[in-house]
Amino acid sequence: MHTTSSSPAVSVRGLTKHYGDARVLDGVDLEIARGETYALLGPNGAGKSTAIEVLEGVRRASSGEVAVLGEHPLSAPRTWRARIGIVAQATGDPGPYTPRELIGHFAKLYPSPRPVDEVLDLVGLAPHATTRATKLSGGQQRRLDVALGIVGRPELVFLDEPTTGFDPEARRQFWAMLDGLADEGAAVLLTTHYLDEAEHLADRVGVLSGGTIVAEAPPALLGGAEARTPVVSWRDADGVLREERSPTPGAVVERLMHESRSIGRPDGPDALEVRRPALEDIYLDLIGANGAER
Repeated sequence: MHTTSSSPAVSVRGLTKHYGDARVLDGVDLEIARGETYALLGPNGAGKSTAIEVLEGVRRASSGEVAVLGEHPLSAPRTWRARIGIVAQATGDPGPYTPRELIGHFAKLYPSPRPVDEVLDLVGLAPHATTRATKLSGGQQRRLDVALGIVGRPELVFLDEPTTGFDPEARRQFWAMLDGLADEGAAVLLTTHYLDEAEHLADRVGVLSGGTIVAEAPPALLGGAEARTPVVSWRDADGVLREERSPTPGAVVERLMHESRSIGRPDGPDALEVRRPALEDIYLDLIGANGAER
């Protein structure tokens, strides 16, 4: 994590958002440090986009305390807007312009923008700089969205599903670009459905379920030590798939081999496997343990 200030980039306490009796957000607490990349995970409908829109100042919270770069988003001065970068989930209509023209236009809105050629290189659009944006592929248009979000050298970047439509190579290029932003001290709030993306990019991840954050930790520690206990799986003599968690999987395997030999199966049980739960396994367990989506 590359922190540059003791004051957080984002500070949220008790955030709620409801529509009639439906509570989309129900007491969200969140703090993101300067220079930190934070991935907000959750199933569709969990409230991720609503939370980000509140932080961006485009949606009003029902209750709670919200501070973004030290300001309340709904009452912040106009200069505050130039300090944040937004890459929304939906791609806008670029009109009859090229990436170079669009990035150059947006650059004029900021006091100290990045050079246009630097931005084109960062997002991998230099070879397409003079192509009409409407002629770009879906992944290339998504890169253009990212370019417009970072041209102003923001202190905080909101990235809502930024790599949707990217092929694997483009995603990894994007990851390298985001690592560079963090090195410069920008805080990043990222939503993604790609668990490998969160694992690679995020200093911390938070899991949003049922309108609140049910778990929060660095990716390697999410869910606690118990959630990462190895799992031994096998098929018993009746063909039923069984699993057993154990901090000493070797001892479990040794016991199963002994039991199999005692009933005349010297090769051990079928489908014997030892695995350590991945981030995706832990995430799905957390979602399942914390009720239905909202």
